[in-house]
Amino acid sequence: MNAPKIGDVFTHDITYTQENVNLYAQISGDVNPLHINEEVGKSSMFGRCIIHGHYSASVFTKIFGTLLYADGHIYMKQNNTFLKPMFVDTAYQAVITVKEVFPEKNRVLYETKVIELATGAETITGEALLMNKKHYVW
Repeated sequence: MNAPKIGDVFTHDITYTQENVNLYAQISGDVNPLHINEEVGKSSMFGRCIIHGHYSASVFTKIFGTLLYADGHIYMKQNNTFLKPMFVDTAYQAVITVKEVFPEKNRVLYETKVIELATGAETITGEALLMNKKHYVW
């Protein structure tokens, strides 16, 4: 794989399950009923349970940790803005775009976002800064 260039795009499709949301609730300790109780979700303004924001954004960790230049990646920073709630059993796509490169420091700044495939609506936007001395060599 060649070193990333400004404008390079990587996509990854993902769907979340209620079982995984329940596991995340147990692991994180965030057992807010809005995430795990169907009756509470139905009576909420969303009409159903929503996925934890940090769980939904964990797709970026998956991408950088296992799919895109994973060998040698060091996560330095991630920020997220949550624009819309996300739901289980809904198809989403994470879109990672190279925004800026820092050759002298072996770092890349990525634009990160998640899009709901059916509507094209952005649900999460943000940036991630990663270092990789094995692959970020220009």
